[in-house]
Amino acid sequence: MKIAFAGFRHDHIFVLYEQAKNHKKYDIVGAFEGDGKARRRAEEKGISFRYSSYKELLADGAVETVALGGAYGDRGKMAIAALKAGKNVISDKPLCTSLSELDEIERLAKEKGLAVSCMFTMRFEKKIVAVKKLIESGELGDIQNVYIGGQHPLQYGRRPEWYFEKGKHGGVINDLAVHGIDILYFFGIEPEKVNAARVWNAYADKERDFKDCGQFMLTAKNGAGVIGDVSYSVPDGAEFDLPYYWQFYVWGTKGVISFSLNEKETKYYVKGEKTPRILEEKPVGDYLTDFLKVVRGDKDAVLSSDEVFLSTRTTLEIQKIADKTER
Repeated sequence: MKIAFAGFRHDHIFVLYEQAKNHKKYDIVGAFEGDGKARRRAEEKGISFRYSSYKELLADGAVETVALGGAYGDRGKMAIAALKAGKNVISDKPLCTSLSELDEIERLAKEKGLAVSCMFTMRFEKKIVAVKKLIESGELGDIQNVYIGGQHPLQYGRRPEWYFEKGKHGGVINDLAVHGIDILYFFGIEPEKVNAARVWNAYADKERDFKDCGQFMLTAKNGAGVIGDVSYSVPDGAEFDLPYYWQFYVWGTKGVISFSLNEKETKYYVKGEKTPRILEEKPVGDYLTDFLKVVRGDKDAVLSSDEVFLSTRTTLEIQKIADKTER
């Protein structure tokens, strides 16, 4: 797969770049970044730039897939342009910041038979895959209550400056909750109704227009309740090493499991037993290899384009309701 990178405005894209660089079935043919400061920073990290414009990148017939890592508010139109040029798309999350952009992205992808993916890499965490299998086994019974804690550090002064520019971020729920929403679908817990959603400013005291806190309450198709918090509330210092980084509680009629991505061992409890069981975790596949399956149209892909569209749409709808909610 010949892949080109466009936009280096968030650290996630550097991770994807290294993964593609080290993957036997990917060939990086070039990169583009229009912002001078961002380009210099990327060059310091070893990125080599071949294209002088995004138009030039899209005109390169050798490019099969475009990986997007620009400011969130720019990604939708860049994805649309890539699809119009006949390129597959991989985007850092979020894919876009408006439902109208998503409508066009989905339409073009289906019309042209192209693959669109988003870096929903949590689907490829062995702990997440193990919990999915546990839920599907029926050991926890029918899932009725879910809590998602997707709190992140604000890292003010280190976060990209564009986060706080009007029209560039798109909302804390769309930014962070999209991972949690995607995992709900992955677990077979399908959101059906948004009961409440709210965003507000609490931690970014120098950027009062930036809504850094987000919460929501959903009802799933099976009647289960889902409550989530995706605020930039983690204190500086602990940051991504926080023991309960991406924390989930999943309660069923026969048992419960509580887990976070950073914990080494996960326990769960089943009805009638005082002693917890240990979750068995096994190595799983990787995101980029799975994307090749999506491009080929393989039915056993872990993350299809349709699933990307579904998780993105649901999250954008929650964000839209939150934006209308007064504090």
